[in-house]
Amino acid sequence: MKLLMEKLEQLLELGGIKKDITLLAVSGAAVLLSLFGVQPFPFDIAWIAIILCGIPIILEAVIGLVTAFDIKADVLVSLALIASVAIGEDFAAGEVAFIMQLGGLLEELTVARARAGIEKLVHLTPQTARLLRDGQESIIPAEQVQVGDLLRVLPGEGVPVDGVIVSGQTSINQAVMTGESLPVDKAAGDEVSSGTVNQFGAFEMRASKVGEDSSIQRMIRLVQSADAGKARIVGIADRWATWIVVIALSAAALTWLITGEIIRAVTILVVFCPCALVLATPTAIMAAIGNATKHGFLVREGDALERLAGVKVVAFDKTGTLTYGTPEVVEAASLTDACTREQIYRLAASAEQLSEHPLGKAIVRCCKKELGDTLAPADGFHMLPGRGVRARVEGKQILAGNLELLKEHGVSMTPPPAAEEAVRKGCTVTYLAVDGVLAGYIVLSDTLREESADMIGSLNGLGVQPVLLTGDHENVARTIAGQVHIGAVRANCLPEDKLWAVERYQADGRPVCMIGDGINDAPALKKAQVGIAMGGVGSDIAVDAADIALVDDEVRELPHLIALSRRMMATIKCNMTFSMVLNFIAIVLAINGTLNPVVGALVHNAGSVLVITCSAFLLKWKKA
Repeated sequence: MKLLMEKLEQLLELGGIKKDITLLAVSGAAVLLSLFGVQPFPFDIAWIAIILCGIPIILEAVIGLVTAFDIKADVLVSLALIASVAIGEDFAAGEVAFIMQLGGLLEELTVARARAGIEKLVHLTPQTARLLRDGQESIIPAEQVQVGDLLRVLPGEGVPVDGVIVSGQTSINQAVMTGESLPVDKAAGDEVSSGTVNQFGAFEMRASKVGEDSSIQRMIRLVQSADAGKARIVGIADRWATWIVVIALSAAALTWLITGEIIRAVTILVVFCPCALVLATPTAIMAAIGNATKHGFLVREGDALERLAGVKVVAFDKTGTLTYGTPEVVEAASLTDACTREQIYRLAASAEQLSEHPLGKAIVRCCKKELGDTLAPADGFHMLPGRGVRARVEGKQILAGNLELLKEHGVSMTPPPAAEEAVRKGCTVTYLAVDGVLAGYIVLSDTLREESADMIGSLNGLGVQPVLLTGDHENVARTIAGQVHIGAVRANCLPEDKLWAVERYQADGRPVCMIGDGINDAPALKKAQVGIAMGGVGSDIAVDAADIALVDDEVRELPHLIALSRRMMATIKCNMTFSMVLNFIAIVLAINGTLNPVVGALVHNAGSVLVITCSAFLLKWKKA
C-alpha cells in the first residue's frame, strides 16, 4: 500500500495534459483489472480510478454548487459515485469516474487558446517619433506626440501617429489597415495612419490623432472587444444537467420508496450517468478536427466547428484570400510604330530592375518569365517616390511610372482608352516614355486564385451567402466580385468597417464566417461566429485572431469544411439520441431489478464505446 501511494504521488507531480493522460491511463488499467477480477492489492483495485478520477469530479461538483449553485453533469456523477461506494459497488464507481474523466480529457485536448495576436499588434505601434521644432529634429517617445506637432518620417520607418503630409512624396504600405496588396502613393495633403510603413521617400506630417485615438490603437481595442463579445458554446450535457439530475434523483427515490431496495436506486443513478452524453460532443469534434487537418485546416479553438455549422454568411477579404495578393502583368502595349510590344516590355523591365517598388519588381519578374533574362543595363537610375523611375537604357532616356511623372517631365500625352478602361476595372497602369515621347504602357493586376470561382459556387450550393469585404477601391472590388459571382460587396473598408459589417449580419440572426489574411482583418476575425485565417500568406496576427487557420491557402477546401461541420453536428445529435434512449431503457431494467450496478455500468460503458465508434467515422468522411 505504501509503494502504491508513493507511485500515485509521483504521478500527481506531473503537469498539464501529460499528467491527465497518465492518470487516465492508470485509472483505465485499474478499471479493466477490476472487471476481470484481478486484485493485486488487499483492496479493490478500482479504488485507484475512484481516487484519481472520482475525487476531482466530486470536488468540482461541490465547488460549483456552493459558490454559484451551478448544476452540471458532474453533480449526478458525484451522486452515483458516492452511492456506489456506499453499497460496496467499487467497480461501478471506478468505471463511471473513468468514463467521465475521459470525456473531460477529450474536451481539453480540443481546446487551444493562443492569444498572442493583441501583443503583436502592440509591437506594430512605432515606439518613437521624429519631432521637428524650431528647425531642430529630436526623437521622442511616440506616446508624447501632441496634436499639431510637426513630424518627419524617413524611408522604412513606421508612421507614429495619424496625420496629414505637409511636404514630400512617398509610397505608403497600408496593408496593416486596409489590406491593399500594393503601396499607395502619397503627397502633400494626403492622410497617413499610424502603424503603416513609409517605403521610399522622406516626408513631413502634421499630427492629427495621437495616443488612444490613433488608428493602430483603435484596432487593438476592436480586437479586444470583439473577442470579449464572442459567446462560447456550453457542453450539451451541462446544458441539460439540471433536468438530468432531477429526473435521475426522482426515479431513484421513487424506486427505493416503492421497492424498498436501495441497490435498484443506486443502479438507476449509475445507468443515468451521462457518460455517453458527455462523450457525444468531444469525440465527434476530435474526429472532425482530424478530418479537417487532412484537408489543410488547423482548428485552433475546440468549439470552432460547432459554431461553423450554424453560419449563414461567409465574408471574404479580397487580397491574399480570393486573389494571390501579388501583382502580375496582364497586358503590355505599344503606342508607337518605333517600338514593338516586346521592346516596350523589355525597356520598362530594364529601367525597373533596380527598383524596390512592388510594381517595378512585378514588371521585372513577369518580363523575365515571358521573354527570358535578356534585360539591358540601366544607367543613371533614379527612383522618384510616388511617381516612378527614370533611367537610361540602350542610350534612350526612359521614364516608367504614373501620369504625374510624365507630366512633370513635359511628356505630352492623352491616356489611351484601353488604359483608362483598365484603371476603371481596378488595374494599375505604368506608362512608358522613351526620349520624351509616350511609347506604351503596362497593365498590372492582382490575380484571382484559380479555385475561387468554383469554391464560391459550392458555397452557394450549401445555402451560404458569400460577401466581399475589402479595403480596395470600389472598381477593384466590383471587378473581382463579378469574376467569382459574389453579389454583396463592401469596398474601401477599414478594420472597423469590416467589424461593423460582421456585427450587422449577426445582429440580423445571420452568423458570419470571416476569412482573411491581413492584420486589418483581425477585429472581424475575432468578432465573427468563426474566423478563418490564410495560414500560408496571412500575417501572424490574423492567424492568432482566428479560430481556424488554412495552412496551405487552398480555399477550394472551404466548402468541405462547412459540410464537415454540419455532418459533425448531425453525428453529435445522433450520439445524443442513442445515449438517451439507451439510458432510459437501462433505467426501466434497473427499476424492475433486471440490472444491478455492475451490469448497469457495463451497459452504459458499451454505450460509450458505440458513441466513440460512431464519431470515428468522421475521420474519413468526405463531401460527396
